Amino acid sequence: MLFQNKFIYYISLIISIIFIALVFYMIFTSFKIVDRQFLDIEDKTYVNQVKIDEFTHSLAKKLTLHCKNDKICEVQSMLDFTTNIPYKVNESIARSARNVVTQNFGDCDDKSNLLISLLHVKGYEAYFVLVPKHIFVIVHLDINQSLNKKALYVNGKAFYKLETTATNSKIGFPLKYSFEQIEAIIDPFENKKIKYKSLEYKY
Repeated sequence: MLFQNKFIYYISLIISIIFIALVFYMIFTSFKIVDRQFLDIEDKTYVNQVKIDEFTHSLAKKLTLHCKNDKICEVQSMLDFTTNIPYKVNESIARSARNVVTQNFGDCDDKSNLLISLLHVKGYEAYFVLVPKHIFVIVHLDINQSLNKKALYVNGKAFYKLETTATNSKIGFPLKYSFEQIEAIIDPFENKKIKYKSLEYKY
């Protein structure tokens, strides 16, 4: 009887330890998700769904294979793929790149998550820009003479607007927002706002 009681006691103890460890693991994982994906922008919270995984690696490679390291070709190819996915308002939280592609629809949040994930796979410096009721992507390209398009200069560095919601749009889509309307420039992979001292929109 004593042996049975000790056995039950130790089994119960082990189960309790495992349960407590699982609870702490779930709490720790939840904090990491919040820290990586949730960002407070004034009185709102932005949630990103960027992801670098086997799916985005494979897709980015497939889309840019014909470009032979031509940066304009690579960016335009990934932008074309994204803009040709049908636009549809997503009433829930922004979706991942895989879901946008497999479900074949998305709004500005969804499609921006897809595009910036593909750009990041290929090593491009790219950020989200939040404006009232919209989000778009900017990408750094040091080839302004080749493009002959206006760029948004962030701290003196040229970034070109990529508009994911306009079918067949081109690199350097016109910026139709004033600087005052820019709520934040975000690096979603670091989940932080980009601090800038100067903004210019010029050739």
